[in-house]
Formats: sequence, structure tokens, C-alpha cells
Amino acid sequence: MRIGLIGNTRYADLREVLAETARLAADRGWVLSGDPELAVLSPVPLAPLDPEAIDLLVSFGGDGTLLRGARRLRGREVPILGVNFGRVGFLTSVARDGVAAALASFTAGEHRLSVRAALVATIRDSSGKPRVDHAALNDVVLHKGGVARVVRFQVLIDGEQMGPVSADGLVVATPTGSTAYSLSAGGPVVVPTLSAMVVTPICAHSLGMRPLVVPADAVICIEPLDARVDDMLVSFDGQESATLAPGEQLEVRAAPWRVVLVRFGEPGFFRRLREKLHWGDLSDREL
Repeated sequence: MRIGLIGNTRYADLREVLAETARLAADRGWVLSGDPELAVLSPVPLAPLDPEAIDLLVSFGGDGTLLRGARRLRGREVPILGVNFGRVGFLTSVARDGVAAALASFTAGEHRLSVRAALVATIRDSSGKPRVDHAALNDVVLHKGGVARVVRFQVLIDGEQMGPVSADGLVVATPTGSTAYSLSAGGPVVVPTLSAMVVTPICAHSLGMRPLVVPADAVICIEPLDARVDDMLVSFDGQESATLAPGEQLEVRAAPWRVVLVRFGEPGFFRRLREKLHWGDLSDREL
């Protein structure tokens, strides 16, 4: 088996987990590859990570590391095993002390795959020419850079106007991303296997503007309406960003590929909500 490794090097015990993974690989004949920052910590040489030449991607970190790994695959539907080193780890599958058992279960076929939709976002310049292309598993977010103030933009869904919108920004999320920034902005929780997208205004300056759930095959276009605004930003999974200038257009649609997460007969989505996000938890309230 060919295993690709990515990780967040700020975790002090990552070196120890990498050493354990290397021992398992040597015993079982697995071939390891990884990003350059992991190669520095690994006790054995790691080949450069090539998404075209791996059967499994293991992510050491939190949800952010897993999101980075999903984009790193560049559209290849390679299973991702998330190992949680962080606090919440909503997308991850196992704790850091469960790596050996998880890899053994995966190779024995004792796992299931959770298939998730992703997004592709294109920024087009004033002539309609693509200037930026990015992918995201959670969300694509338009927001104001610099001074915090309301901005205005037009939103079109399959060519039909939803806006104009006056708000601090806008989140376009997958069902997987519905429990991330969109949820904090007042958007709905969407079961991650549904075929849909969520459009959530951030602090809308109107009581009549509410989040929308739209079909997964919808095309969402966003255009700035304020010619004075020259520092609007677009972020992808909260990790990469690009500018959006007046006269340009942000187009978001479902990716033609999916992201595949490894699961191990573990609690379902609603139990994850209860345990990770304290869904319905009133235990700290006095009766």
C-alpha cells in the first residue's frame, strides 16, 4: 500500500506518531511519501507526495490539516484518514493514539467511506477571463478586508438575482461545511451526504435576508456593487485567499470530483454533533 502523509508540524508529538507510522510501514511493506515539512521530522526518508501515486492519504492534525489535504489531492478521489491532534476534529476519524489500529483496519477492509461534495470557485476579470481557480471542501467565503463595514454585492443563482445583498460577506458552503463558518453565521446544519449547497449572508444588514439551501448543481455568481471597495477578499476553506475587485465576478459551483473520508463504524453524524459541537447540550444550565 502506498500512503501519503501530511501534517501540522506545530504539534510536539507529531514526531513520535510519524516514527510509529514508519515502523508499521517497515513491518508491512508500505511505501510512505510526504510533504517536505514532514520529511524533516520523519525517522525514515519520505518520497515527495504525489497525489497520483498513493492509495491513502493520512492527515495528522485537525480539521484544517484535513482540508488542506483534500485540496492537495487536486481532485483525485483518494481516501483520507484524518488523525486528530487538535481540539474538535469534526472531520477526522481517529485520535493520535489510534493510528496503528486505524491503518490495520483500513488494510483489512474494516472501514467505510464517506463521500463528500466539494466546490470549485473561479474569479473572472472584467473581460470574463478566469483569473483565479480554487477548490474547497468546506466553503468559499467573500468578505471585506481592512475596515469592518457593510459591503454590497449582487448574488445570482443560475442567472436569477437573489440579491442585492448588504452584509459583512457571504458564505457558500457544502453540506460538509455547513457546520463550519456558515453555522456560525446563522446557516442551517445540513446532513453531509445530501446534494445541496448553502448560501449564508454574514451579518446581513436586512431582516429579510436569510440563508438559502440550493441544489447541488446550481451555479452561484457574486459581483461587487460598490465601485469604491477595492479590497474584498475571497477565502477557500479559510486557508487560501484571493482579491475580488469591482467589475470582477466570483463563480462557485460543485466540483466534478468528490472528497472521500475514511470512517470506522463509528458514531453517526448526529452523535458527532452532540459530542463535538455539544448539540442540544443543556447540562450546564440550572433547572
